[in-house]
Amino acid sequence: MLLTGKEYLESICDGRRIYVGSERVDDVTTHPAFRNAAHSFAAIYDRKRASENRAVMAVEEDGETFSSYFLLPRTREDLQKRFETHRRIASWTHGLLGRSQDNFPSYVCGLVMDPAMFDGIRLGFGDNIKNYYKHMRSNDIFASHTVTNPQGWRMADPKSAERRTPPTLRVVAEDDAGVTINGLKMLGTATVFCHETWCGNLQPVAKGQDKESITCAVPLNAPGVSIWSRKSYEKYAVSEFDNPLATRFDENDAAVLFENVKVPWERVFCHDNVEMTREIYMRTPGHVMANHQANVRFLEKLKLILGVAGKVADMNGARNIPAVQFTLGRLAAMEATLEGLIMGQINTGETHPNGYHTVNRRYVYAALHWCSTHYAEICDNVRELMGAGVFQMPADESVLEDEKLRETFEAYWSVPGQSAQDRMKFLNLAWDLLGSDFAGRHMQYEKFYAGPAFVMNSYSYEVGLWGEWKQCLDDLLASYDAPAVVPKI
Repeated sequence: MLLTGKEYLESICDGRRIYVGSERVDDVTTHPAFRNAAHSFAAIYDRKRASENRAVMAVEEDGETFSSYFLLPRTREDLQKRFETHRRIASWTHGLLGRSQDNFPSYVCGLVMDPAMFDGIRLGFGDNIKNYYKHMRSNDIFASHTVTNPQGWRMADPKSAERRTPPTLRVVAEDDAGVTINGLKMLGTATVFCHETWCGNLQPVAKGQDKESITCAVPLNAPGVSIWSRKSYEKYAVSEFDNPLATRFDENDAAVLFENVKVPWERVFCHDNVEMTREIYMRTPGHVMANHQANVRFLEKLKLILGVAGKVADMNGARNIPAVQFTLGRLAAMEATLEGLIMGQINTGETHPNGYHTVNRRYVYAALHWCSTHYAEICDNVRELMGAGVFQMPADESVLEDEKLRETFEAYWSVPGQSAQDRMKFLNLAWDLLGSDFAGRHMQYEKFYAGPAFVMNSYSYEVGLWGEWKQCLDDLLASYDAPAVVPKI
């Protein structure tokens, strides 16, 4: 099944509880905090159905047609198809919707490659993951993942007088029908636009916290679920002309609260197992497949940033200045480096024991490290090229609505080959991408969406070829002898 944009919009008007401050939002498709982003997600559903994209974006298998981000790869060509799927979706939103429809299916595709591992947690969980994959695929489900815990969630000092129950999600009851969960999960990027959320743990869970190891999938209109949105940048954007990105691509972030929510056993994938609640992502290709999507999405965003850098240089007549060429050349080399890492993920894919062919883990984690480490630096380089030009523009588009002011604006703010209005339009976009509140959220997102720096370093450490590298050294040492010991006389 391939949802249309209209069907998608209708499917998320289902009685969920969303709060923006104290206001309850009944319909995200019409509310000024969310409506434009909701339609941006709807456009993805429509564009992947279009005739020029369908060959790449759809798969026909066993009499069913489904989105190609649910394709379980068995060959390099399958990986290439998935890459092109991710690339097109990211290009349609310029990489600004980080948790688009193709992100979480990448997790589930990796997880379902090893159902026996889930049966090892509890018999029947293997069928649960297979059935959930089929459910998502058949219904073109848009799901978020809430897999981190609120800051300050760890247990209080046992010697302390405080006996506060940690706020993080936990199982509070279970019976033959399923489990009851209570608590808070973070960080639900795009959750207000999703059908369901996957709850779990990408952070390690400590011994003794078995009830917090719960991993399950929950419809977002289930009784007891509420979504607490952060400040909406879309709501406070002046206009599309003044904030062209914030008005359309604020995917939003939210905390998701579960108050005595009943989850049937068929939607549970890990329970009472503090080790496996995190390891399910690492022992399968789940984590690496999802971060491949994130790498591809970042590349499309980087292309937009470099487009801004080049246009700024041209607008300021600085393209031929050696220092500017040095900066532009360095940015171009950085873009090529990331693209090369992504191509390496596909062209040196890994064979999975169950017959699947997945992206190269080392190159995914190297690219992930590269993206989070360099994003702020790249943005700073382009802001340096921009200089103070953005602050020389009038406050907002209303200056263009007054005929006399508009004439004055054009007379004094235009430059050869570019009208003042065009300059203002471009600089508004550049600032929305690199300097506004919306841009600040992206700065924080790109730095932390996969975890802090030490976590990303640990991913590369764990998949490093330490034995091979050590053998290279040992072979060299063995290729020549130490000097003979000369006996003392």
